[in-house]
Amino acid sequence: MWVWVLFDLPVGTKAERKRATRFRNDLLDLGFEMVQFSVYLRHAWSREKAESFAQQVGGCVPEAGHVQVLFFTDKQYAQSQVFRGRTRPAKPDEKPRQLALF
Repeated sequence: MWVWVLFDLPVGTKAERKRATRFRNDLLDLGFEMVQFSVYLRHAWSREKAESFAQQVGGCVPEAGHVQVLFFTDKQYAQSQVFRGRTRPAKPDEKPRQLALF
């Protein structure tokens, strides 16, 4: 299962930018990888673990902004198409073959 975090946080003031940066760093600390500037993903080996990751993300959300957590099965994720420029579609990342410890 794949856990995606999509967010739109205010960055109009220096304090808001600092909170948005802290949130992005929290996602990295939780083992998420940046796909785009406001889109992060992580593989989970079970639905229960995916829910646990979502709860951890929820604990990091700043007071202002919008954060959404989406869940995709391995099969659904494998059907996604990735375009980089005008090149042919790239294959999405494969799920990790073994547990990565940080």
